[in-house]
Order: sequence, then C-alpha cells, then structure tokens
Amino acid sequence: MARAPEPTDLDHEFAALRFLPERSHDSTPDELAGAFARLADTEMGAVFIGHYGGDSQWERHIGDEYVSVVAGSTEMTMIIDGADVTRTMTAGQFVIVPKGTWHRFHTPDEVKVMTISPQPTEHSRERPVD
Repeated sequence: MARAPEPTDLDHEFAALRFLPERSHDSTPDELAGAFARLADTEMGAVFIGHYGGDSQWERHIGDEYVSVVAGSTEMTMIIDGADVTRTMTAGQFVIVPKGTWHRFHTPDEVKVMTISPQPTEHSRERPVD
C-alpha cells in the first residue's frame, strides 16, 4: 500500500542550513555544502532550498524551473533572445524560468530561496552566448 506524502516544514529545513554570505561563481562544492539542501525528489528533478548572499553561476535546466523567494531578496538575470533581462524578486514572489533559459542570481545581502529544478542542471562560470 502506498504511503501518503507528509508535509515538509520549511522553517525547520531553513533553520538547519548555514548562511553562506559570499557565494561566488567560483564557489566549490565544499564551500556550498550546508547552505543548500535537497528536500524531495520530483518526476524530473528535485525541490531545493538555499540560504546565501553573493552571486551564483549561470545555469539552465532541461525543463521549466520554479523559483520562489521565501525571505530576503535577489536579482535574477535571464538571457532572453540574447539580451540580459533582470528581475528583482522579494519574499513571497516566484517565477517560472522557461526550459533551457540561462539564468543567474545576484544577491547583495541575503536570500532564502526554494526551487523545483529539473535535473540535470548545466552550469557556466562565464556568461553563455545564447
């Protein structure tokens, strides 16, 4: 018999993370460890949370990605038709990043973010030419 899914307490999960104040394009997996968590698997990927400041690498996914700001704020830049399009996101907002769209995060202060990300994820330290 199948088990019904249990709710996840996001406050509890975020409390278990450490704050990474200076995320960068060159952050190593060891530096990122503890600031991010994989909470659940989905059909195409997983639900992730993170607590950080600084800049992420460019990334893109094999399907649409749901990105939600739980606390704080961040600027997300997407490459749309070869041009950088930046959106400021604050707590309580979400966006769907279309399949295959390169995007990155610039977070001057602090953000807590939750994503539903198709896997695998492709990364680039440098701005990709789309």
